[in-house]
Amino acid sequence: MINKKDVYSAVFCVESGDGSFSWTGAAGEMQRDSQFMIASVTKLYVTAVVMGLVEEGKLKLEDKIGKYLPNEYMQGLHVLKGVEYSNEITVKHLISNTSGLPDYFFHKEHNKKTSASQLLTGQDESWDVEKTIETVKKLTPNFAPGKKGKAAYSDTNYQILGKIIEIIIGKNIGEVFKDYIFDELNLQKSYVYNDISDTKPVPFYYKSQKLWLPNYMASVSTEGGIVSTVDELMIFLKEFFKGRFLPKEKIEGLKKWNLILPPPSLFYYGIGLEKLFTPRIVSPFKPITEVVGFWGQTGSFAWYNPETDLYFTGTTNQINGSGHAVAGSAILRIIKSVL
Repeated sequence: MINKKDVYSAVFCVESGDGSFSWTGAAGEMQRDSQFMIASVTKLYVTAVVMGLVEEGKLKLEDKIGKYLPNEYMQGLHVLKGVEYSNEITVKHLISNTSGLPDYFFHKEHNKKTSASQLLTGQDESWDVEKTIETVKKLTPNFAPGKKGKAAYSDTNYQILGKIIEIIIGKNIGEVFKDYIFDELNLQKSYVYNDISDTKPVPFYYKSQKLWLPNYMASVSTEGGIVSTVDELMIFLKEFFKGRFLPKEKIEGLKKWNLILPPPSLFYYGIGLEKLFTPRIVSPFKPITEVVGFWGQTGSFAWYNPETDLYFTGTTNQINGSGHAVAGSAILRIIKSVL
């Protein structure tokens, strides 16, 4: 993995479900115990919290988000072709990326630039939920909420979902993750990044440029702000799929897949869960039918393959996609060797 162009640091862990096999390797700027930004793998932690709230009867996926959010958030949030759909958006639409709300991060603004492009040049700035909502109201939605067969990856959904969680529980999302997950699993090195002077996480790269964006990282707690280690990420991943946060049979209910992008895209999206795209040509005689979990924008990953009962966690700390490609290739090669 580290020999791939633009991959300057990597850590990779693979374990069997029964614990009989465990291997971890680190290279470049990382050690096994290095802490790193797990980026959008954070969203799997959000799924654990949301489904926990559902189990506790504090939330329903079918709830309209206007039930929880103030009017100033809702008015004009989703207006498509002159029709306002804001009050039709549900919690399920947010967590499944089927709301149609544009992604503030990658959506082109009127100047043809994206928030991502500016951040990737090192222009560090905060993006709290109020700023996100203000920006999204000026953008054109992708489609009407819940339109059949439609899904579009949007960090906006999770910014808003995080706000709903905070309103329901009455704590900030960092405290929520600590109470519901970190303390529950005794994770000592996992936390939500919120101190811009904190330099513990390993920096990530965009191509050959090392990026350090503390203001941005501290503002996106729900969509990608968790810091962890490869071992603690593995603990969470295994506990998630073993039914620690919601019954195992209900995890199957999260697998309502929509193809985010056509092949050769990397994943399908369900209800707070992703599935790795695995072309038949990778293993033509013994197809790899299901690898589920989450990617992170920084090349972080947490995947589980039920066929082999193998779990994979780690990161390549590279935003441009080359890190995802090399990690995905390694995961599929290992699965193929065991099938």
